[in-house]
Amino acid sequence: MLGPVKSPAELTELFRARGLKITPQRLCIFEALHGSREHPTAEAVYGRVRAEMPAISLRTVYQTLNDLAAMGELTTLDLGTGSTRFDPNLEPHHHLVCVRCGRVDDVHVDFTDLRIPDGADHGFRVSSTEVVFRGECADCRAAAGEEHPIMATDTTGGAEAHG
Repeated sequence: MLGPVKSPAELTELFRARGLKITPQRLCIFEALHGSREHPTAEAVYGRVRAEMPAISLRTVYQTLNDLAAMGELTTLDLGTGSTRFDPNLEPHHHLVCVRCGRVDDVHVDFTDLRIPDGADHGFRVSSTEVVFRGECADCRAAAGEEHPIMATDTTGGAEAHG
């Protein structure tokens, strides 16, 4: 799996190579993204960078994230959570989406044999497949008083694994 977003220095070089101006705002955004494996919205990135740079605009954050996506450094995701998210993982993968809190996690599952049935393609030429699993994350289940979905205690006091 590819790691998180490139370092601020690497992103600076990519922007310079494309003739894009390096500003303190962009550097702050690069720092906020560095090391992240999250799928943040532009608003979430804005919240992080605004703490260090109160005068930054949401428009600047959107523009920088969209520039990174256009360069292939982030992928844009519309997972039906209300806002576009930006994914630093560029390897083929799918997503788990919590219907309660909107949390998004990567899941690596091989669906190489997943195909549209013959005659049902409506003339589309499929270039990629994305699968989104929707449900409730462990934190939301715990907040609702449910047992953790991975490990639940059986009646003998041992642990029983659940899938």
